[in-house]
Amino acid sequence: MMFELKGRIMALDLGEKRIGVAVSDELQLIAKSYAVLKRKSRVEDFARYQAIIAEQKITLLVVGLPITLGGADSQKTAWVRNYAADLRQRLTIPIEFWDESLTTVEAEASLRARNIRGKKATARVDAVAAAFILQNYLDAHR
Repeated sequence: MMFELKGRIMALDLGEKRIGVAVSDELQLIAKSYAVLKRKSRVEDFARYQAIIAEQKITLLVVGLPITLGGADSQKTAWVRNYAADLRQRLTIPIEFWDESLTTVEAEASLRARNIRGKKATARVDAVAAAFILQNYLDAHR
């Protein structure tokens, strides 16, 4: 389902400890890493998303969905769907899911190619993965 909304799109790469955030430009052509947030409680996480949504004038949220390479749902997929359903109750903008398969692998390779390794890479990989999720979404909807 494609939304014909103008404005920036935000993507989340939800992890157990960290959440990668990426934001598009207003023309919805380019995704950029925005931040890595340490997971706290859903209430605190949702409040931080709402602050970014307001600050960046976000019109759509894309949530990375961890589907197995075989195309099936996993335990983590069910958790992400539940988290997003809870989040949907608190936001006024639409939420869409997008397959996040291999985005962390792509993000790690991208960071290595830029000679970013170790703790610096670990600190940024989730935001870079979110940017890959968002860029894949944007490219598919052009």
